[in-house]
Amino acid sequence: MRQRLMAATVECLAERGFAGTSTTLVSARAGVSRGAQLHHFPTKNDLVLAAVEHVGQVRRDELIAAASSIPRGRKRIQAVLEMLGDQFTSPVFMAAVELWVAARTDESLREPVAQLERRVGRETHELLVGLLEVDESLPGNRELVQATLDLVRGLGLANTLNDDSSRRARVLTAWADVLEGRLQ
Repeated sequence: MRQRLMAATVECLAERGFAGTSTTLVSARAGVSRGAQLHHFPTKNDLVLAAVEHVGQVRRDELIAAASSIPRGRKRIQAVLEMLGDQFTSPVFMAAVELWVAARTDESLREPVAQLERRVGRETHELLVGLLEVDESLPGNRELVQATLDLVRGLGLANTLNDDSSRRARVLTAWADVLEGRLQ
């Protein structure tokens, strides 16, 4: 039941935003009685805070699963960037964006969401270092990895208002060329 509630919360956040997500809507989508949902999560914020942890886990699991299929060889950097582009435009990322926006003005959400993002940021950075086989002891490499994550996150945000996939593909191809030249 908890998994269904978490999945339904993420779906609602991604589709309807924080303001449009209600415990009633989540319960209906999860196929759980309102009473059962209220027993586990008495308020919307209780439900959303649990979803914060769930979103972090799902984002990590999705990245690891996608990373396992990255090819070796010359087009590896391009494939890594495309994988990140997919992750940063996924419904789970959209749900995370909704949580960021809500946490900006909701004191009870701010610290849990900030902690989640710090953890997810560290995990994603470490994963990217491994995928790109980067030696972070070399000057500038750590910054290039972080710039890559910031770039892809920004492209994901640009995709929230309309389909930005063709521009994103061109930008990621150009950035792959930059990384090929700088990280080798």
